Amino acid sequence: MFIISLKYIVPLEELDRHMQAHIKYLKKYYKADVFIMSGRKVPRTGGIIIAQADSKEILEKIIAQDPFCQHKLAEFEITEFLASQSHPGLKEILR
Repeated sequence: MFIISLKYIVPLEELDRHMQAHIKYLKKYYKADVFIMSGRKVPRTGGIIIAQADSKEILEKIIAQDPFCQHKLAEFEITEFLASQSHPGLKEILR
């Protein structure tokens, strides 16, 4: 499992111009069962994505497709962790 932490590095107005493309990207990887959940940080300085992938390298290639990465709108930090416990309702989607 991975936590992807985004830190916005441009004004929100510029970021918002790419929001629809970012949402389309997120939906693609929700459908592929890579992304588990995502959302904005409070205050709105970035975002968080919880993901599952076979390796950090594969996830890095997926992140490279994010419009926020392609247009250099955010910095991305990936933290890998081993999930030892989870809510029983998540068992059907976790690998």
